Amino acid sequence: MGLEWEQVIVDAADPAALGRWWAEALGWAVVDDSPEEYEIRPEPDRLPGLLFVPVPGARTVKNRLHLDFRPDDQEAEVARLLSHGARHADVGQGEQPWVVLADPEGNEFCVLSSRRPG
Repeated sequence: MGLEWEQVIVDAADPAALGRWWAEALGWAVVDDSPEEYEIRPEPDRLPGLLFVPVPGARTVKNRLHLDFRPDDQEAEVARLLSHGARHADVGQGEQPWVVLADPEGNEFCVLSSRRPG
């Protein structure tokens, strides 16, 4: 028996708007933009994807799951994401080598320190 990681489900007040934001932020392809869900993937036939689905009501607690991203240049990537509409988030992390941001609906994600060469 084998399992393949298909996607991460993201609850959203506005799945299409949030899905478009993440597609642009990541440079991913939109594979489903139906009214019921909005799915993006790194490439149309490449998994895993992110699937944005409607949820009633606003999120009121810290995410139980979040995404981490390892950039080539942390400072440049944080600046790019902030200019794209992300905002800094304080989840009690204190001083760390990663930066916690939130997407337009408040979902936290981390931009890790840049990879070291070699």
